[in-house]
Amino acid sequence: MDWIEAIGYLGTALTISASAMSTMIPLRIISLCASCAVITYGILIGSMPVVLTEAIQIPFNAYRLWQMMRLVRDVETAADGNLSLEWLRPFGSQRPFGVGEVVFRKGEAAGEMYYVESGAFRIPEVGIEVRRGGIVGELGLLAPGNTRTASLVCIEAGNALCVSYSDVKQLYYHNPEFGFYFLKLTSERLFQSVQNDPQPVAAHGDAL
Repeated sequence: MDWIEAIGYLGTALTISASAMSTMIPLRIISLCASCAVITYGILIGSMPVVLTEAIQIPFNAYRLWQMMRLVRDVETAADGNLSLEWLRPFGSQRPFGVGEVVFRKGEAAGEMYYVESGAFRIPEVGIEVRRGGIVGELGLLAPGNTRTASLVCIEAGNALCVSYSDVKQLYYHNPEFGFYFLKLTSERLFQSVQNDPQPVAAHGDAL
């Protein structure tokens, strides 16, 4: 076996290793290394289809790697003190709400959380207002049965970013480090909610 074949076997081994990875960041890193090895092998043997196939995959893997590493970094920062969930913006959809509109009711099935971008929302059961920068509804992901334990009503027209639990779960399952920081962040918010005085004041923390 000469050194050219050795490079080819290295690319094969790295490709197999990437397929065996259970977490996304190591998978993307190994996939990028495998693509580099296979491209080198393809150039040395003069196989352009091999080179083209791997060259197409590199930008996709690089982008996904950058995306996941950015999420982990931002969530770590949030867990260390910045309780904003701005880092979820690329995974949500913006929804407008009018005055008096009920976002969800107590007892309903919970399937998403909301990040308030403008306007004001009220939780009538506890008399708390949630304004710009506030998060509401994410604790339903951890609640037994995934049901709402309070209602949310719009009292000042505005927009909220809706992020489905399925998207949050995908990020959680694909990257254990992300999951760790998300649980840490959610726990801090839960303790804040318990400590809050349930008076009708503007809040930037969580609702139920």
